[in-house]
Amino acid sequence: MFARLRKAEQTVYIRSKQSHLYPSRIINNDPTGKYMRILVSPSLNADDFKSDTRSEGLASLERFGNVEFYPGDLTEVDARGTLAVIANSKPIHDAFYEQANDLRIIARWGVGFENVNQPGANKAGVLITTSPVHMNTVAEYAIAQWMAVLKRTYTLNHMSHGGDFSLIKTYDAEGSTFGLYGFGRIGQHTAKRAKPLLGESGRLLVYDIRPDIRDLAAEYGAEAVDDPAILFEQCDAVSIHISGEDTIVDYDLLTRMQPHASLINPSRGNLVNDEDVNRAIRENKLFYYVVDDPVNESRAVHEGNPRIICTNHNGGITTASVERLDACCIQQVTDTIEGRQPDHILNTDALDHPRVKAFLGL
Repeated sequence: MFARLRKAEQTVYIRSKQSHLYPSRIINNDPTGKYMRILVSPSLNADDFKSDTRSEGLASLERFGNVEFYPGDLTEVDARGTLAVIANSKPIHDAFYEQANDLRIIARWGVGFENVNQPGANKAGVLITTSPVHMNTVAEYAIAQWMAVLKRTYTLNHMSHGGDFSLIKTYDAEGSTFGLYGFGRIGQHTAKRAKPLLGESGRLLVYDIRPDIRDLAAEYGAEAVDDPAILFEQCDAVSIHISGEDTIVDYDLLTRMQPHASLINPSRGNLVNDEDVNRAIRENKLFYYVVDDPVNESRAVHEGNPRIICTNHNGGITTASVERLDACCIQQVTDTIEGRQPDHILNTDALDHPRVKAFLGL
């Protein structure tokens, strides 16, 4: 099989497992011979993450239309004949939804949904799904960073490479206090892994606005607190597990931390004010800030700071989690095109749209 890779205004072919070219597909035996295609994020074309799950899954989608990797934002240029998209985090514009008359689903490869343009999808009658299948991977990332900040791994590495072979003060997880800001699925996965490391004498504090937080926290051996400030005041490390676009951590909260404590942000960079955390680190209000985002845009201010650790939004990406992400999105696309309701629908209101009712047979 060959999958089609669109690059600028040209279409080239990349070799996959079988040895013939697929012509443009006809869906549902449409007598007009309409050209149909599945647009796929370039994330699914990375050599480092090749797998049978990916290659066989993309090959299975070829029965619905040509599989094409798209390079950037989705606009009206990409609309013609597009039946489904396995989408990355690039913006999806109104014009794409307005002109993609065959479009049924945007299957987001990941869980971030800031740029999927839900209003546009709802108006057009298009489903948006996410793929929350890497929760345990993100939890492992949070635990790994918690260990790294307690053991001052980044500082010791920086010192050693600079010729300073001194011993410095580090900390045990056992007997310490660890805080989780947000207690959804990733927070719970993190709590399950953190509790044994804290030991009998350690404390696990959690903050969440959910009404069942006290009972849920108790199930994990954690203590629920009523104010996030308590986490910042009492914990040796705080890990953020919140979705959304609003900034929730500012200079006031950061100055409540103990000078040896650290803040870990595996969620979204926008949750923490970058100028404020940079200032707080420089003023020794806390020791480390770890954020799973690249040093760009508002985070460019952190460039060169050895106590602000940026990890390129790689916290949920492992060889195993990528296979799960691939399989999830491919199944969501398949289910939708074949008339079944896919898992993990983000815009459930769209299920009432006449178009969606028609292609799902609701």
